[in-house]
Amino acid sequence: MNFRPMRRIKQQLKQEQCLAILKKATSGTLAVLGDDDYPYAVPLSYVFHDGTIYFHSALEGHKIDAIRRHNKASFCVIDKDDVHGEEYTTYFRSVIAFGHISIIENLDDKLATAQALGRKYNPGDEAGLKRELEKSFAHMLMLKFHIDHLTGKEAIELVAHKKHHSQ
Repeated sequence: MNFRPMRRIKQQLKQEQCLAILKKATSGTLAVLGDDDYPYAVPLSYVFHDGTIYFHSALEGHKIDAIRRHNKASFCVIDKDDVHGEEYTTYFRSVIAFGHISIIENLDDKLATAQALGRKYNPGDEAGLKRELEKSFAHMLMLKFHIDHLTGKEAIELVAHKKHHSQ
């Protein structure tokens, strides 16, 4: 795969920074090729585990139909979004993952990833997680997003701020 280089290379985040954002953030926007080839972007909760992004989903719907038709997708996470109106700019930091998404068919893998997702959002409540999964497991899918390319970018003002404070 040949992904285009970032045009404003000075603003590109290091891979370690991108991974840290994926680990820390709680939601992002998944973009897939939807009906009639219109892009379909949907905000989702997720867990980043062992270098892979996982989502849960209903058994059917627009997102699932799109994934079954075409497995390429992108996922964007916004880490910082500070509007500075007087400067007519935003101090932003974000990450975009490009990759392939699939439905997890193996029940043990589905359970393990559902548990990882539940633990991210409600750590320490194993009994509650078990009850929730007993209630909803049969009515949900787990999706696996394999990252082919990961890139991140931040506002030039944040780059300058870091440079100024490191001297």
